[in-house]
Amino acid sequence: MPLPFAEIPGRSWNRREFLRAGGAAAVSWPLLMGTSSAIAQADVKLPGYPFTLGVASGDPWPDGFVIWTRLAPRPTEGGGMPTQNIVVDWQVADDVAMTKVVARGTAIASPELAHSVHVEIQGLEPGRWYWYQFQAAGEVSPKGRARTTPRLNEIPDRLRFAFASCQHYETGLYTAYHHMANEDLDLIAHLGDYIYEGAGREKQVRKHVGPELHTLEDYRNRYGQYKSDPFLQAAHAKCPWLVTWDDHEFANNCANLISEKLDESPLTYQFRRAFAYQAYYEHMPLRRAQLPKGPDLLLYRQIQFGQLANFAILDSRQYRTDQPCGDGNKPPCPAVYHPKATLLGDVQEKWLYQSLEASTAAWNVLTQQVMMGLVDRQPGEVKAYSMDQWPGYEANRQRVLKFFADHSKLNPIVLTGDIHSNWVNNLQRNSDDEKSPVVATEFVGTSISSGGDGVFHTKDTPALLSENPFVKFFSAERGYVSCEVTPATWTSKYQAVPFVTKPDAPLITRKTFVVENGRPGAIET
Repeated sequence: MPLPFAEIPGRSWNRREFLRAGGAAAVSWPLLMGTSSAIAQADVKLPGYPFTLGVASGDPWPDGFVIWTRLAPRPTEGGGMPTQNIVVDWQVADDVAMTKVVARGTAIASPELAHSVHVEIQGLEPGRWYWYQFQAAGEVSPKGRARTTPRLNEIPDRLRFAFASCQHYETGLYTAYHHMANEDLDLIAHLGDYIYEGAGREKQVRKHVGPELHTLEDYRNRYGQYKSDPFLQAAHAKCPWLVTWDDHEFANNCANLISEKLDESPLTYQFRRAFAYQAYYEHMPLRRAQLPKGPDLLLYRQIQFGQLANFAILDSRQYRTDQPCGDGNKPPCPAVYHPKATLLGDVQEKWLYQSLEASTAAWNVLTQQVMMGLVDRQPGEVKAYSMDQWPGYEANRQRVLKFFADHSKLNPIVLTGDIHSNWVNNLQRNSDDEKSPVVATEFVGTSISSGGDGVFHTKDTPALLSENPFVKFFSAERGYVSCEVTPATWTSKYQAVPFVTKPDAPLITRKTFVVENGRPGAIET
């Protein structure tokens, strides 16, 4: 009969529990790969250094956070690990030298989860920095730094974080992460497109390993390639991450279980999504609550930074209906306004409203994927909107904006990725009326590398801004956004790197915008 504490591979055991169990426990696992072996090996010889993918932390709470690593001596060749459980020791310390250890234990890296480890640390002090490290097979991992959030009833003086998205490995270098890792940050939010699923192409800055992703091993190898990047590893080791996906972690412009080109059967697509979701969990610092169940993974959740900021981390891919008017930029068809057309799904949308209504934080943040602003992409009288973004689901978009209008004390901030360009949008209740009240502010961050070298101004910028007066900033450079939040103000700095196709790009702060508590809308400073 399996021991209660041994039901989940990767579950953190303390040394006493592990020895009492004799290192042997039957494990039941609902994933596609079957059940793990009962024996966990502490003394094992591996074909190389196992911590090639670095370390990461995520989803912090007042008394802890998740710490993550994966054992993978050959990260782009299936991992290079034996098909057996491996003992991984971990410890958390008060100091970077790891001499003041405050927590330690043992976890099991199982082949069913690609020998990844997700340890949920508990019992720490709130609002504090800690350092952590792993050890396995006689090797020691790099150190990571993580912090607990303030007490839930505490209003801290400030929060500093950055958000990013869209890091196509082939089209550019991760210089932006090098700069991000040198900033003084409490958190990093990743808004999706952590990997791209396409096959490797010639004559790129870097080349993907493998074919277009369809199998579990395909997805694992691709994550192994992306997470081998030293700048990305440095950003992960810097501070905790809040992660959500967009489409390329699975398949481009996916809508629930409907493929972009309708070229895969629903059953085939379902299995592909199960592989994609499992590999995503295996490589992200997520809690046990996010364990996938076949093609389903509950990713939307809430992270609170005391009474200063409440992050609602959304999933706009898994539950959405198909793009009502098809894909691309086009005039809205009647289906855009159908009340059943949804980005979030009924359950997640209800959860969002309930979470926001219950929040007493000074700022409420929607950490999500696609642009909410109703941006007209076509100059002249004919209007054209992106059907893959919120404007393609106008009834759903209007419900969210109405909720913001009806709950004016929320100070809602919408953070967005996906689009490979920078935007600042003052979200109005009615975007067609310039006098309509602003109910929220949207900060859209460009890509880390997707799209290759960008430009500050494009030939279409003047027409775009003229057509959409609620848009306060647009640029098509690469980079990320740094935010500083206080009880009185929200400040967003648009950090740009002028090129990504060669190394050593400098960091340029292009624009800075401020939102005042109680006054929605961004003001350039």
